[in-house]
Amino acid sequence: MPEIIDLRSDTVTRPTPAMRAAMAAAEVGDDVYGEDPTVNLLERRAAAVFGREAALFVPTGTMGNQIAIRLHTQPGQEVIAESRAHVLDWEMATTAVFSGCLIRAVPAEGGILTWKHIEPAIQPIGNFRAATGLIEIENTANLAGGRIIPLAVMEEIWNKAKERKLPTHLDGARIFNAAVALGVDVLTLTRGFDTVMFCLSKGLGAPVGSMLVGSEQQMACARIFRKALGGGMRQVGVLAAAGLVALEDGPKRLQEDHANARLLAEALAYTPGVSLDLDRVETNIVIFRLTAGFGAPELASRLKARGVLVSAFGPDAIRIVTHRDVSRAECIDAAEALTEEIEVVTTGGLA
Repeated sequence: MPEIIDLRSDTVTRPTPAMRAAMAAAEVGDDVYGEDPTVNLLERRAAAVFGREAALFVPTGTMGNQIAIRLHTQPGQEVIAESRAHVLDWEMATTAVFSGCLIRAVPAEGGILTWKHIEPAIQPIGNFRAATGLIEIENTANLAGGRIIPLAVMEEIWNKAKERKLPTHLDGARIFNAAVALGVDVLTLTRGFDTVMFCLSKGLGAPVGSMLVGSEQQMACARIFRKALGGGMRQVGVLAAAGLVALEDGPKRLQEDHANARLLAEALAYTPGVSLDLDRVETNIVIFRLTAGFGAPELASRLKARGVLVSAFGPDAIRIVTHRDVSRAECIDAAEALTEEIEVVTTGGLA
């Protein structure tokens, strides 16, 4: 079998030696009782990095987002989100099941939701339609190809939302990627949102875990909702220890992932049969389409046989995600395999 080059997601990274050492040495206690010192340290550190009063360690980003939605809404309300948002497509309808809310999907060009898109979708309290309870933003925008929502756009959203007395939540699963690309710290980039979720287990490289940050009162309620979702973990400092290493070391090398994504994108952009806008490749995600309108599952299968793993979305779209465990040399090898196999899939190998 060939050596695997796994470009399906940045969730596939393995713990670094530093993480494994920290996990082995972690001081632990029962976190449901609030007695795990390593978890408590991680939560304090995350809160400080984002300039918040408190934070909560959760096993997944989905759980963090769904706790936040429950915090901010009442059953029967709507949550405004972009039409390709993770909370809509990839969180198992939990907004409906757990919070009793409907997601109002708003299409936005290039996945960048702005106040211009949001304002017409806001519904006031009334007798005929569900009222808006929350505005949810995703930065970077995963299925828009890891695009960054600029700070000025987010500032307008959270300022206008406050004027309308509407809370805002940021799905910042990859907010550190956005911060590195923009050259802005995450505190500045997220300061106006009522709550922020970010993942330790994506670009930052931890094996497990995400964080939800907000006020002390919000996080006290969030702890109850985490328990309701089955997220009350016990001696979980062994995982929080890896999260501390990820939070400290992970952001320092994200630019490498962005450069590797750019390398792959540039190779693909000039490959016949591929539709890809290079201007939209801003972080560590590349999404391209096959102009034939089909062939993505076959392409993913052929690449797998060559030891390159990618994700097919529908009949014609492929997503590639770079991360710490894929080197520059491996990305060059993957680019060669991609261009060769795209030719086979789109032309049948005929010149």
